[in-house]
Amino acid sequence: MSYFSLIVKNPFRNRTRAALAILGISIGIATIVALGMITDGLTASSQSTQNSGAAEIMVTAEGSNALSATGGTLSESYVNDLQSISGVNATAGEIRGITPAAGTVSGLLVSGMNSNQTNLEGVSITNGSMYTEGSNQVILGKEIAPVLNKSVGSTISLFGKEFTVVGIYQSGNIVTDSMAFTSMSTLQGLTNTNGKITLVDVKVNENANVSTVATAITNAYPNQLSTTTQSQTNELMSKTTGSIKTASAAISVLAIIIGGIGIINVMIMSVYERTREIGVLKAVGWSGKDILIMILGESIILTLVAAVVGIILGVVGSEGLLAFFSTSGSFLKPVFTWNIVLRAFAIALIVGILGGVYPAYRASRLPPTEALRYE
Repeated sequence: MSYFSLIVKNPFRNRTRAALAILGISIGIATIVALGMITDGLTASSQSTQNSGAAEIMVTAEGSNALSATGGTLSESYVNDLQSISGVNATAGEIRGITPAAGTVSGLLVSGMNSNQTNLEGVSITNGSMYTEGSNQVILGKEIAPVLNKSVGSTISLFGKEFTVVGIYQSGNIVTDSMAFTSMSTLQGLTNTNGKITLVDVKVNENANVSTVATAITNAYPNQLSTTTQSQTNELMSKTTGSIKTASAAISVLAIIIGGIGIINVMIMSVYERTREIGVLKAVGWSGKDILIMILGESIILTLVAAVVGIILGVVGSEGLLAFFSTSGSFLKPVFTWNIVLRAFAIALIVGILGGVYPAYRASRLPPTEALRYE
């Protein structure tokens, strides 16, 4: 048996203890991997939103939530009224609603817009065609279409009425690409909101300052309208990802501390059980350095195996949890990168070294004669 193969096989001589040690460390690593994937998913979503090229300002009724289609509605007249604000280039009204269960998702966010104004949401048809005004036609985002198992020519029930899917679109915004769009008049009729809209998309002039235009809108309609700029959305996303990264860093430290303590316990027990064996190895010529490297190597082998298990658990867990709790099926996609893999193995390596140093040193200092007499 070679020196290396001895190091690889020794940790698993007591399989139960090895399994418990691996499980304990892998849970911490799995959490780090899952948080890393979610953070990278939010970052990717934020970047795609920033690059979508749609309207820079979303105007809603004071206190409403346009994304969840809850709160107050606006008079459709605001679409034209806001065009008089200095710096405004174009406006488009939207009526939004959440349809009951559709296929494999619990609720689908549907937006009603005039078909010639969907460019203000960054919508670009990739397959099929745009819907016609006043029709029971719908286009689906590229993210939600496969979740619903729908394609061009399929039918879908929205608010109790059958619609034909005439196109698939993309916008560069993961939220928008998880929605459906149809004619404004059609959706207003289905939701009993004729003459009402949920929000106004505002595109500013090329040389205009977005924040200045947003302030001018709220000043012109105090206590009536509120505005959300794209930069505010990106800032909120950055804060969210920052909080997750902080939590991930804290969990990494805890994983190192807890995992290190666990490995110390496992390796000390291993040294105690193999005292006579270590004495024999020393008696036949093994040096203290050989013993130290062997025990330290065994500790690192355990933690590297735990890293592999933790990565698998983290990937499966993040995908499973988001699929279970998501209401749209695809608002957030965890992103798996090699940086996450390297981080997981780096933490495992640190745990293995820190946890194995003391047991390895203790084993290397055992006198051969005393070790041979140990019972």
